[in-house]
Amino acid sequence: MSQPLQYNPPARKIIKTTCAYCGVGCGVLATVDEKNRSIQVKGDQSHPANYGKLCSKGSALAETVTLKNRLLKPSINQQECSWDQAINEVSHRFTQIINDHGPDAIAFYGSGQLLTEDYYVANKLMKGFIGSGNMDTNSRLCMSSTVAGQKRAFGSDTMPGSYSDIERADLIVLIGSNTAWCHPILFQRIRVTKEKRPHVKVVVIDPRETTTCDIADLHLPLKIGSDVALFQGLLHYLDQHNHLDQAFITEHVEGSQESLESARDYDIKHTANLCNLSEAALNQFYQWFANTDNPLSLYSQGVNQSSAGTDKVNAIINCHLITGKIAKPGMGPFSLTGQPNAMGGREVGGLAHQLAAHMDFATPNDIDRVARFWQTDNIAQRKGLAAVELFDNVASGKIKAIWIMGTNPIVSMPNANKVRQALHQCEFVVVSDCILNQDTCAEANVLLPAAGWSEKDGTVTNSERRISRQRALLPCAGESKPDWWIITQIANAMGYSEAFPYEKPADIFREHARLSGFENHQEGRFRAFNISGLASLSDQQYQNLLPIQWPVLPSTAPDDVNGTQRAFADFQFTTPSKKAHCIALQYHAPVNATTDEFPLILNTGRIRDQWHTMSRTALAPRLNQHKPEPFVEIHPDDAKRYQLIDGAIATIHNQQAKMQARIVVTSTQHVGNIFVPMHWTSDLSNRGRVGPLVNPVVDPISFQPESKSTPVAISLYEANWHGFILSRQRLANAITDYHVEVPNTDHYRVELAHTEAFASSPQQWAETVVQSLYHTNTDITFDKLEWQTYQDSSQHQYRAAVFYQQQLEAVIMIGPIPKLPERDWIPQLFSQTEISYEERLALLSGRPPNGSSNVGPIVCACFNVGENTIIDAIQTHSVSQYQQVGELLKAGTNCGSCVPDIKRLIKKHT
Repeated sequence: MSQPLQYNPPARKIIKTTCAYCGVGCGVLATVDEKNRSIQVKGDQSHPANYGKLCSKGSALAETVTLKNRLLKPSINQQECSWDQAINEVSHRFTQIINDHGPDAIAFYGSGQLLTEDYYVANKLMKGFIGSGNMDTNSRLCMSSTVAGQKRAFGSDTMPGSYSDIERADLIVLIGSNTAWCHPILFQRIRVTKEKRPHVKVVVIDPRETTTCDIADLHLPLKIGSDVALFQGLLHYLDQHNHLDQAFITEHVEGSQESLESARDYDIKHTANLCNLSEAALNQFYQWFANTDNPLSLYSQGVNQSSAGTDKVNAIINCHLITGKIAKPGMGPFSLTGQPNAMGGREVGGLAHQLAAHMDFATPNDIDRVARFWQTDNIAQRKGLAAVELFDNVASGKIKAIWIMGTNPIVSMPNANKVRQALHQCEFVVVSDCILNQDTCAEANVLLPAAGWSEKDGTVTNSERRISRQRALLPCAGESKPDWWIITQIANAMGYSEAFPYEKPADIFREHARLSGFENHQEGRFRAFNISGLASLSDQQYQNLLPIQWPVLPSTAPDDVNGTQRAFADFQFTTPSKKAHCIALQYHAPVNATTDEFPLILNTGRIRDQWHTMSRTALAPRLNQHKPEPFVEIHPDDAKRYQLIDGAIATIHNQQAKMQARIVVTSTQHVGNIFVPMHWTSDLSNRGRVGPLVNPVVDPISFQPESKSTPVAISLYEANWHGFILSRQRLANAITDYHVEVPNTDHYRVELAHTEAFASSPQQWAETVVQSLYHTNTDITFDKLEWQTYQDSSQHQYRAAVFYQQQLEAVIMIGPIPKLPERDWIPQLFSQTEISYEERLALLSGRPPNGSSNVGPIVCACFNVGENTIIDAIQTHSVSQYQQVGELLKAGTNCGSCVPDIKRLIKKHT
């Protein structure tokens, strides 16, 4: 079995790579110490996506380069094995199932975390040689509505603009995007643009009043799911007020009349009523868009994750097309991609309806074209199953085997409990991942240890079509291997070795680039995705490849290091007529309607410091402090109606599942709506997964699930007691109804609540818990621990501090209500070799000792600055501007996503 010819960096060197998180695609400078297997990171000032800035997650990348919770060896049915055994098992079972049930009994499910080279070989194996279209990806949950909308409008999945348009726009419209938290570096660029050019207007269109609204000149808190109505109203306004660019329409647009006709009933009054907005606010936005020469419409998951997501995308694009405000500097529709390589996956055919190189099953001659290039006579002849339907077919038994690569669908999919059950009963489940303890790995028959960020080597493509190198910083840990190598070895074992001769990522990239140019100007049509100018890169040129935007044609590469800044700049679109298409639309309310039984609409999304299912970000302790628990945001009127208390715990349920989350009462929510983040897993929260509640309703065109509108009910979780534990050892299992772990550096924190009273006494319960922590520790036995306790039976309060040789081992605090003593000052005691008498007393009193540092809840994760520290600086130095806090504490000077919180504290404490 051949081994990958992987790039081996020197023992200590600065290496340029790309961040592992969102679709901004930030450049990273990593200082590598291979001897100690450690790195330090900072932003790459030369990278045009971020110019040296990194968000809180990117800044903490070095803290995630650890062997903790790594999957390091292959295994079959929970028994470790050799790579040869694992590969033979997978290839044998796949071949057997194909022979018995046909190729459609196999499915692959990929991830925007895969590199382009990984994606390419996976898609080639499934669609080109196994012969089924059943390869889909978690990008289906993220960006497939944009794929479908852009293809309808432009003829291809091509995003026209560039990040540089942010600095050139005079109106920036943020639609369904909490940019401050989800794309912080772009938010920083927008903030700086607005500060440098004060006339620039920012409009935020979002049902929630998010942190992004901090820079908004106008916030439109529209009714969830009513985006199509809002932009149909804008289309009607532009028509009625003579803001159409007739010359542009005549030369470059088809379908405008039908589109305008479909919007004729959407006057201001009717549209305001549909969107639950004031006519004045709506009119203001429409005037600004109409009268601004260069408006930029940035949109994200609030648009995509919808049962009408494709129509929402086209509703936005329509308004740019009929005004000619597209494909020119500072203007146009702009999709903010969710994952680091969602766009790269789309380029190589990662979605089930696609083939490679922006070809697909529906376009004439594409199947034959790809088959001839790959030299295969077994290519799939029809599209495969999209994610929701794919897992439904796993549940029904039609799919007998599935290979899941670098993603955690038991947490991230809608109706996630059904996905768990589907995988549990599936005949053969393969999971390749770098993380061991994640929900989906528990259901695998075969586990394949994949390389993680810092070990992977290849390319990714960001939201602005910019291809960047993600370079290996360290050798692969344990027996882990790159994804492309794993797929190649299994392809070879299945008998396809001639088609998979790859020895390094550069081999795959060159083939991918050649295919992008193969017969690319046939039958009067061309494909916008074309990087054939990079098809002849040498290994060294590939290694040194600078960030470059596609298309990259042979006539311009490799001398043109910038590629193509703006697609369709000549207004030649990739349709048969070379004209863009306006789409006639009608607004339909979301499919998921509330009922008397389920009267609230559940909206899900991301938070600032976590990423997807937390397998990487939770390894960085500072990223777990800002929002340490699953939470539910609810309007005060709804909190009163359902007798909910801020800081208590709620149970949220519908016909599919139930979950628990900490209650946050806030007027930033609409009445009738609640918001719950998507990140928590079973490993960290026994009842904190929101995915099981989300209805598996999909857009009929893009098949993207509706993640923003699920009917639910909510009630107060009436616990008998609440508590928390901080300990050096990790609790092996959940011990209460409500159990949330908050990982830290040298200790573990668990938040607890339970409906039943203690069977005997809090002291006996605490002793049982601590005994379980140390039952496998050979150095410390339970009888060697020293206890200090405080109990007030009349107030139902119990506190304990546990020591071993003067060091703090555990702290337990229990009370009858959710409000418990502060925890933020306690973690520092775990780093001390000895605890003073005053500190011991403080632990029992629940108050920090005089003179101790109690930073409070973390506000700035980039520099680990807490709320109390900021308040003290505000009051001590008479701070009136957030920039002053940055000068004093550095808080807010990196990604800027905490600036709104700092401004809130200044307003409150001055």
